[in-house]
Amino acid sequence: MGTIEQMKSLNGDAEFPCYVARPESEASAAIIVIQEIFGVNKGIRAKCDHWASKGYLAIAPDLFWRINEGTDLDPDVEPEFQQALTLMNEFDQDQGIRDIEAVIHHAQTEIGSHKVGCVGYCLGGRLAFMTACRTDIRASVGYYGVGIDGLLGEKHAIAHEVLLHIPTADGFVPADAQAAMHAGLDDHPKVTLYDYEGLNHGFAAEFGSRRDEQAATLADSRTEAFFAEHLA
Repeated sequence: MGTIEQMKSLNGDAEFPCYVARPESEASAAIIVIQEIFGVNKGIRAKCDHWASKGYLAIAPDLFWRINEGTDLDPDVEPEFQQALTLMNEFDQDQGIRDIEAVIHHAQTEIGSHKVGCVGYCLGGRLAFMTACRTDIRASVGYYGVGIDGLLGEKHAIAHEVLLHIPTADGFVPADAQAAMHAGLDDHPKVTLYDYEGLNHGFAAEFGSRRDEQAATLADSRTEAFFAEHLA
């Protein structure tokens, strides 16, 4: 359904690739799908296609383009998993947010409104939270975002709604980090947190061994309702 398109960086001095899926009719809202450490792989592209089928303009920027353009890795293949960890360690997250902001501006122009949201997974879940703190994104969803407990000092800057999905048995987000997220965000008027008991990191992946069908279906239904409300 989608195609690779080039978008200008925030300062306009470069272009970077994005997977773009458009609905059959004109979109009145857009969703930016923020990659895991595995790049814009078939799972991320499938999520874009899903949002386009729901009537949204869906865009997944290749955030690793400065260090490894075209990253498309399979988390179930160990050498590719290790490559993804290496790329994550090389990735400049602050620059990544600026690239996401460039995509927000592009989407706003294309749809003719500010009804742009984002949804991210793993690294992308963290970046979705950062996007909520640092840009004018209208709605943000993070699945199993890593290290959000270390970003709570930015929560005062959240102006629009945020939804976070937290699997309680996440091997990358220990119990103390989850507790800190709840302590810091449960009373925030713009933030909603959902726990998924006994679930591990990656439970909502479209493909592969990490997926838990029941939990993924529940979390995705909550995400769809969230966007339907806040991007209407």
